Amino acid sequence: MVFKRKPSLDQLNKQIENTMVEYLGILFTDVTEDTISAKMPVDHRTKQPMGLLHGGANVVLAETLGSISSSFTLDSEKQFCVGLEINANHLKSVKDGFVTGTASPIHLGKSTQVWEIKIRNEENQLCCISRITMAILDRK
Repeated sequence: MVFKRKPSLDQLNKQIENTMVEYLGILFTDVTEDTISAKMPVDHRTKQPMGLLHGGANVVLAETLGSISSSFTLDSEKQFCVGLEINANHLKSVKDGFVTGTASPIHLGKSTQVWEIKIRNEENQLCCISRITMAILDRK
């Protein structure tokens, strides 16, 4: 297991109250030994003017998953993490329904972590793949 403390879905969903993440309708749906997943609606909050899922909404979902996943691999009394870089390749458009993102670790180092986030539509088709690099910092 990569997580020092395995979060519950209730804990994860409570953590995002009164944030942009909650406003976009993102909900955490699954936690395994080394992944965290969340779903996001494709609706008026997450679409761009042409009626498709906004690429920026994909990035919000990806950064949320990568950042929160990274935070649970750390001793929160000694360290914290911040996003250093994120990229996303938008592979397939989505017009409605939900997308589900799953974050999995690629590299868990002492000073950086790299997480891959795959976002899929309701037909389980890959519509976005993202990679986030997290900086691991010591608390003072």
